[in-house]
Amino acid sequence: MQKYTRQAKVTDLPQILAILRDARAQLKETGSSQWQGTYPAKDDIVSDIKAQNGYVFINGRVIAGYAAVIVGDDPTHQIIDGRWQNDVDPYATLHRVCFSSTYQGQGLAKQFMACILSLQYANGIRNFRIDTSKFNQLVQHIAKQTGFSYRGVIKVTGDQENPRWRAYELNLE
Repeated sequence: MQKYTRQAKVTDLPQILAILRDARAQLKETGSSQWQGTYPAKDDIVSDIKAQNGYVFINGRVIAGYAAVIVGDDPTHQIIDGRWQNDVDPYATLHRVCFSSTYQGQGLAKQFMACILSLQYANGIRNFRIDTSKFNQLVQHIAKQTGFSYRGVIKVTGDQENPRWRAYELNLE
């Protein structure tokens, strides 16, 4: 079965939104307040796609995962209770990382992350960041499994209940 990553297209929206609903339900089951409001909304995904920041992981002929990769300074990463290892060079932040529960436990999220990192590396990006709620054990696990290191806590505005999120960084040579 073919497995690969490509940029998301507007025609992918129904599958991406279904994966987001699935991820939202999974987070709720863990007691996380992450994504329990209106974010991420359809408009967020459309904006990702139009800006060519949205990526999907294809498993066979099915979209199994979604992520947005945004190159440039992330305002929520300006203040950290901790320390970034590299706060000088350009970096890409991975946002809205989610996978269908149908495909979890198969190592596909790790493959997806490797593909995203490789695509960005080919474009000259060597530094990466990802952040998530303390309750989102799945993203924390994926970050650690793909070489990200915990750097501290940042404050996000979109989660009023638990605004202090764990921040991770990966620096490639």
